[in-house]
Amino acid sequence: MRVGIGYDVHRFEEGKKLMLGGIEIPFEKGLKGHSDGDVLIHALIDAILGAAGLGDIGEHFPDTDMAYKEVDSKILLKRVLELVSEHYVVNNVDCIVVTERPKLSPYKDRIRTSLAELLGVSKERVNVKAKTEEGLGFTGREEGIKAYAVVLLEERY
Repeated sequence: MRVGIGYDVHRFEEGKKLMLGGIEIPFEKGLKGHSDGDVLIHALIDAILGAAGLGDIGEHFPDTDMAYKEVDSKILLKRVLELVSEHYVVNNVDCIVVTERPKLSPYKDRIRTSLAELLGVSKERVNVKAKTEEGLGFTGREEGIKAYAVVLLEERY
């Protein structure tokens, strides 16, 4: 078994879709990023890469590479899963999304389903929590969203 932790943060940007966990969330702003800005999938990618000892998202998908400009983060996650699949399978993941708005409670189940499908695991192996920061910090001021992810990988035998 190998454990990895991931973290990512993106500021809000007008005129973009808000993507979280592979689904679009209705909101007046999206997240600024070289890709589609899916902060949750980016944190999950870093957790998987960390558990496998393979660096971080920026090493594999640098923001200086135009091939990843506006790319769907689900594609990046699939590539990372292919990269680790020879030696590891995902056992389970636990994620936290930190934002004042939008409120994520109505979307958590869809996010879990999306992540489970992307990871190739049952929905029971994916947990998503939504938190606020009670008005504190940049997320409290509604300037952006941050996400954390922990993943447990099992070695293939």
